[in-house]
Amino acid sequence: MFFRGGALEEGPGLPLRPRARVGPGPWSKQLSELRGRGSLPIPMSDPKSQRASQENLRVCVTNCPTLIVMVGLPARGKTYISKKLTRYLNWIGVPTREFNVGQYRRDLVKTYRSFEFFLPDNEEGLKIRKQCAEAALRDVRHFLSDEDGHVAVFDATNTTRERRETIFKFGEENGYKTFFVESICVDPDVIAANIVQVKLGSPDYIDCGNDEATEDFMNRIECYKNSYETLDENLDKDLSYIKIMDVGRSYLVNRVMDHIQSRIVYYLMNIHVTPRSIYLCRHGESEMNILGRIGGDPGLSPRGKEFAKNLAQFINNQNIKDLKVWTSQMKRTIQTAEALGVPYEQWKVLNEIDAGVCEEMTYEEIQEHHPMEFALRDQDKYRYRYPKGESYEDLVQRLEPVIMELERQENVLVICHQAVMRCLLAYFLDKTAEELPYLKCPLHTVLKLTPVAYGCKLESIFLNVEAVNTHRERPENVDIHRSREEALRTVPKHL
Repeated sequence: MFFRGGALEEGPGLPLRPRARVGPGPWSKQLSELRGRGSLPIPMSDPKSQRASQENLRVCVTNCPTLIVMVGLPARGKTYISKKLTRYLNWIGVPTREFNVGQYRRDLVKTYRSFEFFLPDNEEGLKIRKQCAEAALRDVRHFLSDEDGHVAVFDATNTTRERRETIFKFGEENGYKTFFVESICVDPDVIAANIVQVKLGSPDYIDCGNDEATEDFMNRIECYKNSYETLDENLDKDLSYIKIMDVGRSYLVNRVMDHIQSRIVYYLMNIHVTPRSIYLCRHGESEMNILGRIGGDPGLSPRGKEFAKNLAQFINNQNIKDLKVWTSQMKRTIQTAEALGVPYEQWKVLNEIDAGVCEEMTYEEIQEHHPMEFALRDQDKYRYRYPKGESYEDLVQRLEPVIMELERQENVLVICHQAVMRCLLAYFLDKTAEELPYLKCPLHTVLKLTPVAYGCKLESIFLNVEAVNTHRERPENVDIHRSREEALRTVPKHL
């Protein structure tokens, strides 16, 4: 662990994506057309552009946007990190977007030929790569300055100090804080696994055999090695950055400047690439589920107890190595876990969303006694907060420690509640705040999440015990003056 400039370090690293080949001539016309459409900015080396930028230099205040710049050779996990970080920041409510320069290149250069595109003496290839980087930075500026974005992730190799200085100046000129994330990996097994998992499925190699694609990609890596300049403790001592060595073996953190950078560092120091699965399920059906009442702390219904037994059998049949079981502190999740016959850990932060004055009421009763609140919640279910209770937005903030711990762990079964499960599922499946409150999380169903290259594979397993439906779709009419019938149209049936 290192401390530098008041900052600390420790945590993991990870996998990536590819690039392209071009010969002389054919792409010059496409570049001209792209520039003519205004899709590319004026090259950053243009003196007029530099003078204009200096004249319009924006002062970077405390709460200014953040530009995250990935650094590293191909197949070092940069795109994996970029995508996970973007997903996490969006989940906690920080508007973030990833800009992958390799994708800009693929959009422009439709046919990949070989690693020769990346040779340092391929002038046409250098020209195209530079223009693609500039196009990406232009879009970064539009997102951060015009669309009210907060964080942009610039995903490219950025292996030379000259390139990084150019990007840093771009950030200064636009009033952004720049934070570098370098992934270094010397473990040949990790590199080989990354190539197999990610690169061989790339559009660049769609018509190649695995051996041919692997050889070409290894040659592509060699194209960058001679000019690669890693972030240096002395030469780059004034920059803000984290270096991740061998997917989390060690870390070096330098000059963390604000709250966002601190959260980024903390997150990156918790993720890992060890194969594992996360199992999410709700408690067994409760007595209040049958009555259509929300919240409370009821026990399981007879069918809920039957589900708990089936869950125990399911988990036993899965033969999961070193499985950890987490529950909330509410009776219905604890009773479900007790049937497993294994140790489990109770988390207060996994308790169901607090419905405040509406606790233990049916939707019909809420409409009768609090019609305005019922309509307001339908208008913005994610941000609406029950009187004396919580919103989904509050719940996401409450669950952030659970996400951090899930990223650190390997195999985990989380027995939780509908709103809690929606929040966790939204993180792993990269769902928006608008989608989150309407994710379907039925009773007596286990959702198995297995991390893959750039996301999660989802399997839904119903354990053959019927239960009431507690999912309410968003009604079409959300006006506060709607009729009772319109307000209750999507309420699921109950006793």
